[in-house]
Order: sequence, then structure tokens, then C-alpha cells
Amino acid sequence: MLTRSLASRDTARPAESLKALDWLNFFLAALLMGFGPFVAVNLAENGWAPESIGTVLTISGLAGLITQVPAGELIDIIGSKRALVAAATVAVALALTIFGLRSDFVSVAGAAIIQGGVGSVLGPSIAAISLGLVGHEALAERLGRNQRFASIGGLSAAAIMGGIGDLLSTRDIFLVAAALAMPLLWVLLRIDGADIHFGRSCGAPDHHETKPNRSSRRSLFKDVRFLAFVTCLFLFQLANAAILPQVGEQLARSEGHQSSLSISVLIVIPQIAVAMLAPWAGRIAATWGRRPLLLLGLAAVPIRSGLFALTTDPILLVIIQTLDGFSGATLGVLTALILADLTNGTGRFNLAQGLVGTFSGVGASLSTLITGAVTQRFGYAVGFVSLTAVGLLAVVIVWEFMPETKPTPVSRPSGVPGSDQEQLQSGRVGF
Repeated sequence: MLTRSLASRDTARPAESLKALDWLNFFLAALLMGFGPFVAVNLAENGWAPESIGTVLTISGLAGLITQVPAGELIDIIGSKRALVAAATVAVALALTIFGLRSDFVSVAGAAIIQGGVGSVLGPSIAAISLGLVGHEALAERLGRNQRFASIGGLSAAAIMGGIGDLLSTRDIFLVAAALAMPLLWVLLRIDGADIHFGRSCGAPDHHETKPNRSSRRSLFKDVRFLAFVTCLFLFQLANAAILPQVGEQLARSEGHQSSLSISVLIVIPQIAVAMLAPWAGRIAATWGRRPLLLLGLAAVPIRSGLFALTTDPILLVIIQTLDGFSGATLGVLTALILADLTNGTGRFNLAQGLVGTFSGVGASLSTLITGAVTQRFGYAVGFVSLTAVGLLAVVIVWEFMPETKPTPVSRPSGVPGSDQEQLQSGRVGF
């Protein structure tokens, strides 16, 4: 009887931590939505020149790129992932407060550096906490839940902050967003640190050591699968990042002031699609495997850009843009999941996340730069066709060089208890 009671309590404890992780994703997405496009709008309202606004945004982007790999190393090493997320959350709240109260260059540039730097910590830390809580076998569905709650949180915050901007001022958006740090920290405390298995959270070779041995950093670059995956994500961002800005420019030229509503819909529709599709993507990745879903998610990008090259009808543009939600849902789940597959037993899961984040960021930055130059010289249709070609190249690389990474199930004799991941799954909470 006592044994049953202890077992029930052990199952309930991870379930509470998993429920808190759901809401951690929700509030984190809402908190980060405070940056979004509102930074540029606020600075413009304060009389900043476009060149100065571009400089601040570039500073933030560079800070994010530079800190990706060091952040990955730190997450692999540090024992308390919750403390790291808490410190980063406080830093985000500070940056939002500075954006809301100050408009001088030094203060704003400092806030932009904080914004870029902590962004390198928060996303990978959530993936590490997830892996530490549920283990490798249950990670696919867990990442799908993360994506769902993050999308709902981002959409909710965007609606509320848009209303605040209309009723009050853009500056108030930052102060309200900063206040979201409080509920975020509260739900973070609801995750029991004892539930986060340190070894699992960094893909360590021995899950029962607090300071496990790790494979060399060089070993990542000797894995052809890892190199192929990094390359395809670089090309994915190179093909994808410029699509929505290109469509926005087209609408602005064709519809003038009426384009704002269409652009808003183009942003919101994919987020709704991600919230709906992400749990499905997690389940499919766990059953079908990673490779088929990765090919479909990547293929949606050249299909989308190719269709955008053929039409400027606002209704058709909205329909085509739903493909962005499909890519977002699949890649949002698969990126961390495939990296967990590739680094399982190396202790370098979070370093791999940092490397992928760096190359993806470079791809996104080059996308808008190169596509803008192509479009200016040859027109929008050619710009979209060039993005289609890059997207197809990513699909080809996965097809040729990226095998299935889903681990082969280990058979157990009948009567042997299931893994701790499977036992933990029995305590999952519904949405």
C-alpha cells in the first residue's frame, strides 16, 4: 500500500512539472512578443532615423549570433537550467523596461544587446529542460506541446499588445510585456528541479553522473548527418526569411495603406496553423520517423515561394501563407528532436543547438540582404524564384545525405518494467 502511494506521488510530481512547462512556453512567447515589430515602431515615434533604427536592430541580431555557441556550452555545463532561465527572464524584463522608458542611443543599444544575448539562452534552455524532464523517447510529443503553447502565448500577447498600443502608447507595450516576467517566474518555480535529469538534459553518455564525460566538440563536425542537417537549416532560413518581407513590400506597393490588415493576417495565420499542427507533428515524428516530416516541412518553402511568384491576389496570398505554419510546426519540433537524436550519448546537445542557431541566424540575415538585391534589379517574381531554388536545394541535401535519425526501439523481455521515459509519459497532462 505504501509502495503504491509513493509511486502515485512520483508520477504526479513530474506531471505537475510538465503542466508548468506548458505555461512556461506560453508566458515566454508572450514576453518575447514585447520585442517583435514594436521596437522599430517605438523608435520611429521617438524621432529616430531609419538608419539609426537599422543599426540598433543589427546590434541585437549580431549579439544573438555571437552568443549562440557560448550559450550552448553554458547550458550543457550548468546544473540548474531553471536558474539560467530565471536570470535570462529578468534580463529580458530589464531590456523591455529600458525600451519603454528610455530613447537615447546608449540605453537602447544596451537593451538591444541584452535582447539578442538572452535570446540565445532561452530557447535552447527550454529544449534542454524538456529533454531532462521526459527523456529522449518522449521528446517528440513534448516538443509539439511546447510549440502549441508558445504559439498560443504569442498570439494572445500580440492581440493584447496591439490593443494597448492603440488605446495607450507604444511605450506602454514594453512595460506590460516586462510585467509578464512575474507569472513566467512563478510557473518556472512550479517545475521541480529534481525532475530535470541533468544527464538527459545535455544528451550525456552516462545518464546517472552529475558530471558525465562528453565527446569532443570536433566529433560533431565529423558526423556527416549533423553537417547535412546544419546545411539544410542554413538553406531553409536563406530561402524562408525573406519571403514574408517580400510579400509585405508587394502589398504595400499595390494596396498602399490598406496593406496593414493583409500583412497582419499573413503573420497571424501561420501562428494559428502552428498551434494546431505542432502536436500532430510531434506524434508523426515519433511514429513515422523524422526524415519524412523533415522533407515535407522543407518542401513547403519552395512551393510557397513559387506560388507567391505567380500571384499578388491578397486572398490567395493568405491561403498560400498557411504553408508557413506547416513549415514552422514541423521544423519547430524537428530541429531540437533531430539534434537530440544526433547527439545522444555525446553530452553536446546544447552546443549543437548553439551551432545550428548560429548558422540559421546567418542564413536568415543573408536571405533578406541577397533577395532584396535580386528583387531590386530583376523584380519580385525573380526574387521569389531564387528563393524557390534555394529551398529546393535544402530538400535535395536532406534526400541525398540525411538518413533517418529516429533511434531503433530496444526490445525488452516481458515483465521487465518500462523505461523511466515511458513511466513519465503515463503522467502527461492534457491540453
